Amino acid sequence: MANTYTQIYLHVVFAVCGRACVIRSNRKEELQKYITGIVTQRKQKLIAINCMPDHIHILLGLKPSEVPSDLIGRIKTGSTNHINEQRWIGCRFSWQEGFGAFSVSHSHLGAVTSYIRNQESHHRRKSFQQEYLEFLERHKVPYDKRFVFKPVE
Repeated sequence: MANTYTQIYLHVVFAVCGRACVIRSNRKEELQKYITGIVTQRKQKLIAINCMPDHIHILLGLKPSEVPSDLIGRIKTGSTNHINEQRWIGCRFSWQEGFGAFSVSHSHLGAVTSYIRNQESHHRRKSFQQEYLEFLERHKVPYDKRFVFKPVE
């Protein structure tokens, strides 16, 4: 697309189904590399990624030709299949339906990257659920608390 100039950055967050803590630290790096491969195969830019035991944060730079929900769907489907094929956990793995995607200005990339890289520290002070609800409120995303998280069974 000649003469098209964009800077599209998204901070994407999604949870393990039921918020189960199943992403083990010894698998984290492999999962992050796998997801990076999905993003780069789609010719998009992965700026930062951090897999926590029960959720993931990804900072993406997107070209305007990429539909965010399509890319995130590919990430979730591909990583789910990879985890299940590798039999990392004793049951069937899946991500919770949906995701959060928050726009990031270029001037805030450093701060968001640092935030993503320091997830372990953040979660000593607050749960993922608290963090996620704060994101929704800070970004003024309307939501119904009853439907934000699938109940833990």
